[in-house]
Amino acid sequence: MKVGIVQQTCSTDKQANIDKSIAGIRQCVSEGAELVVLQELHCGIYFCQAEEVEMFDWAETLPGPSYQQFSAIAKELKIVLVTSLFEKRAPGIYHNTAVVFEKDGTEAGRYRKMHIPDDPAYYEKFYFTPGDMGFEPIQTSVGKLGVLVCWDQWYPEAARLMAMAGAEMLIYPTAIGYESSDAEAEKSRQRGAWMISQRGHAVANGLPVISVNRVGIEPDWSGVTKGIEFWGTSFVAGPQGEILWEADQQSELNQVIEIDKARTEEVRRIWPFFRDRRIDAYGDITKRYRD
Repeated sequence: MKVGIVQQTCSTDKQANIDKSIAGIRQCVSEGAELVVLQELHCGIYFCQAEEVEMFDWAETLPGPSYQQFSAIAKELKIVLVTSLFEKRAPGIYHNTAVVFEKDGTEAGRYRKMHIPDDPAYYEKFYFTPGDMGFEPIQTSVGKLGVLVCWDQWYPEAARLMAMAGAEMLIYPTAIGYESSDAEAEKSRQRGAWMISQRGHAVANGLPVISVNRVGIEPDWSGVTKGIEFWGTSFVAGPQGEILWEADQQSELNQVIEIDKARTEEVRRIWPFFRDRRIDAYGDITKRYRD
């Protein structure tokens, strides 16, 4: 199956961001993509760098204007499309929501981000209510998609539960980068850990992983930090964690990568991790900590 990836910069011009995403989608489809994945919160800046109530204005009810534009392009191009939208569910309740569109433009399903960070320059708990839809794969015409979002990528439990429910691949729209004052060695460690964690999910579950990150430097308008340098590096890994393709850290790009879904069965036959799981001994996994 051919998968399209759109790695882009974003500005405060919402429609310009949407237009750029759609142009990237079109390019990927022109190269044969059947499934296209966009990065986290691709309609705008990463507004979580500071806590400001005005930033809630980026959100929209679903279906809403952005939703409708992506639905229309999925239908026009006859592709499955993974988007990442800021959902206004109700007054005071907002979610970081991945919406998957089917080839006819209908909504195949959605996933609300479950793990919400609260770190310097990543003040997501101020904006997002944790998801309440669980870890359920989304059935589409190109397969069963295990869609997770950014901070979810650090949690093996999320990947495992998606795989246990029959996901055929793990997909991570993401927005992560360096604080510009970090030392180069620390930057390298952070980016390496990010890739290692997701490649580990591929290995442990015998599934391909598709990770799509934003790129570019976005200033902190509050002046508290020097902003975030998003490190790009979108990548696709195979079910043994092998890198099938990796983007650079600076470029906006649209790329099509071919993955072989049949390899999951082949890999799980030689590495039968699901067969050997000791499910009788894992009860404590639901505890916060084992004292």
